[in-house]
Amino acid sequence: MSRQSSNSLIVPQAKQAINQLKMEAAQQLGVQFSQDGYNGNLSTREAGSVGGYITKKLVQIAEQQISGGSR
Repeated sequence: MSRQSSNSLIVPQAKQAINQLKMEAAQQLGVQFSQDGYNGNLSTREAGSVGGYITKKLVQIAEQQISGGSR
């Protein structure tokens, strides 16, 4: 039985949009991402803040789409 990583994107074309949200979140929260792409030096709080911000934005986007974009 093959197992799919929980970190894999269901829609691979969404990678650029996810990265854009990640960078926007980091900028808004004052979290410094490494230029070389390695971010293992982030604290748990910083990583959680970025993830929470992304989740909040995705929920807002979904709510706007459900309501017909009137928000």
